Formats: sequence, structure tokens, C-alpha cells
Amino acid sequence: MIILNKFVIQKIKLYFYEKLLNMKHLNIILIVILITILSISCNEDKKNEGNADGQISTEDVQNPITADGDADMSKLPEFDFPVKEYNFGTVIQGEKVSYTFTFTNTGGSELIINNVKASCGCTSPKYSKEPVKPREKGSIEVIFDSHGRNGEQNKTIKVFANTQPKAQELRILCNIVS
Repeated sequence: MIILNKFVIQKIKLYFYEKLLNMKHLNIILIVILITILSISCNEDKKNEGNADGQISTEDVQNPITADGDADMSKLPEFDFPVKEYNFGTVIQGEKVSYTFTFTNTGGSELIINNVKASCGCTSPKYSKEPVKPREKGSIEVIFDSHGRNGEQNKTIKVFANTQPKAQELRILCNIVS
């Protein structure tokens, strides 16, 4: 009877050991499949980076600055913002306020804004994706939502373009009261 029990216990152990090995193999296969899918989707995101909302890819923005410094700077596009910082003054909490920053392309070629990023989700920039020709004007509208905010506010807006340097920083300020 004891021998029979030992035999049965060995069979049960062998059965569960085989199942465990199959589960390990299955887990390994699932992990490999998951990693493959994630790597493919990440590569697709990089291919389409900057194009989902109509933005120009950084590959399309040419900047002729060279490592030896022999570039003709007069041919580069250039921002000229008469106002780089705007103060809304006192704003009542919950109000949405906006300001339009204007600029002139004082450079020698078309200025292409690649992206405009605000330092906070409460600030929304709007800009034209069309190239700005030399000596022509462009604008960037900045909308600030004061909902849920209080006190002094200092927000930055970075404008990325085919200029040298590639980024310009704009700033909005205000004091929010209840």
C-alpha cells in the first residue's frame, strides 16, 4: 500500500512538473511576442513623429550651420519678436485670456515653425504651419486658462523653428485672484 502511494505521488509530481515546464515555455513565448509588438509600434511612432497633428518633421527643417562655423548667417531665417514677454496683469480665477505674439522673419530664407510647446497644460499655443517668407510677419496666439490656479503665474512658451538657435522662448505673466 505504501509503495502504491509513493508511485501515485511520483506520478502526480511528474504530471505537475511537466505542466509547470509547459507554462514556463508559454510565458517565455508570450513575453517575446509582447516585446516584438512593442518594438514595432515604437518604431512606427518614430516614423510618424511630428506628423500626427500636421506638424513638420524635424527631418524637413534644414539648418545650414556647419561644424566649422563657415555658414552664411544672412541666409538663415531669423525671428524678430518685438514683445517676448506679456503680462496680463490681474486675472479673475476661471477666466481665459489670450495674447498674440507677432514676429517678423528678418532672415534670408523661409522660417518654418516646427513646434510650439507651453510649460503647462493651462497654456495653449496656436500657430500657422505655413512657412513665413523673409521680411513677412507671423504670429503665435497663446491662450491661458486660469481655472484652478491662484496667485502669481509665470508660464513659458518655447517656439522651435529652422532658426539658429533653434528655439525662442516667450513668456506670459499674471496674478490670479478669486
